[in-house]
Amino acid sequence: MGALEIALRARREAGGSSFVPYLTGGFPGVDVPLLRAVAAAGVDAIEVGVPHSDPVMDGGVIQEASSSALAAGARPADVLATIREADLPIPVAVMTYANPVLRRGLETFLDEAAAAGVAGVIVPDLPVDESGGLRKACAARNIDVVLLAAPGASGARLGEIVARASGFVYCVATYGVTGARQELGSTAQDLVAELRPLTNLPLLVGVGIGTPEQAREASAFADGVIVGSALMSRMVEGDVDGTIGLVESFRSALPTGR
Repeated sequence: MGALEIALRARREAGGSSFVPYLTGGFPGVDVPLLRAVAAAGVDAIEVGVPHSDPVMDGGVIQEASSSALAAGARPADVLATIREADLPIPVAVMTYANPVLRRGLETFLDEAAAAGVAGVIVPDLPVDESGGLRKACAARNIDVVLLAAPGASGARLGEIVARASGFVYCVATYGVTGARQELGSTAQDLVAELRPLTNLPLLVGVGIGTPEQAREASAFADGVIVGSALMSRMVEGDVDGTIGLVESFRSALPTGR
């Protein structure tokens, strides 16, 4: 069990709900001071995106942020260097796609991630059937591999996912790409209910959670939430202070436990 899973389990065992904000690494303003300020807001972990030119899981806001980061010259090594310099007291998970990892080389990428203090890896376009190499390499470095569970997946498929995941299970709240929605879809609760008997891993809901109220709603049935587009919308607008304030609002909306 890696540091990411330990932290999220501790929050659950205390009777609280985890909050994991997502920020696009390499985007102007997503720097050491911002990461430290977000960590100081009481979040349980931070998900940092390694930008990719074809972010198939992401909606318009994060696509724009990734494009801007790449245009500014951001590379995976730069994102990891920022994480390393921040030296946060909470776990950091990196979210990227298979292509950047394979281009860098799996072992090299993970060596650099481990040296930066990364505690978890999320690669949404890598099917669970093909995740064996990543999981083995991560286990050797005590890095958790977070796998995604999507609405509509069969019970057998969900069983495969939870058997191979570590850190937490990323429960995709709705069909489609990332981005804030007007309301939390019923698919989120249905998915968590289906997963709950299959695993003791923390179950965190992401994709489509745009407001603290929606986060609170999700905390009634899930172990925590992941929020990205709502935060990066503020960053794209150049509102760093507003981003930090929104992080604080999300954390305040969720129970912290004893």
